[in-house]
Amino acid sequence: MSGQYDLEEQERIAELKAWWEDNRWFVAGAIVAAVVAFGGWKGWLHYSRTSAEDAALMFTPVGEAVKAKNTKGLDEGAKVLMAKHPKSFQASEAALYAAKAAFDEGKMPEAREKLEWVTKNGPKELQGIARLRLAAVLMDEKKYPEALSTLDQNKDEAFTALVADLRGDVMLAQGRLDEARASYKLAIEKAEARNPVKQIAEVKLNALGGAQ
Repeated sequence: MSGQYDLEEQERIAELKAWWEDNRWFVAGAIVAAVVAFGGWKGWLHYSRTSAEDAALMFTPVGEAVKAKNTKGLDEGAKVLMAKHPKSFQASEAALYAAKAAFDEGKMPEAREKLEWVTKNGPKELQGIARLRLAAVLMDEKKYPEALSTLDQNKDEAFTALVADLRGDVMLAQGRLDEARASYKLAIEKAEARNPVKQIAEVKLNALGGAQ
């Protein structure tokens, strides 16, 4: 009995050896791929953590430039951060600050460039803010169709009242009074009771003679 068992065991061992000879490269490749993937995952986690820390550190001089109203330092710091960590929250936040500074100085092309960058690279919540500000810049430049198109891209319900209010401004700038009234009315309806947009839109609507 033991001899038969030994023979069967030897046959299985031989079959296993033969299988290993035929498939060892595939097995070894799979093991290497798994190790590399695991190492890559750990590396990615490390990179994400260190990248976020670096972006936060790089934002410090940007914040200081904002407080000091150092427009040049703000713009330079934002550009460096945008280039090195384009997907970070801090890069988009810096770009928004730099865009506002440019807008306040009447540098519309620079403001527009940074706001467009945020709409393409920023996190969702900052993209919405950037679109609103970009639409305001485009309206100031009398690029009304582009302003309206930019507003149309804001699908997030959180921005509905703001979008409607600004749309009313664009319509008003074009002399499209009925459409301006409709937009302000929508802004009033969508804004919560304590939302300042509600009161602002009401003032604008009343100035146009109220809803007609």
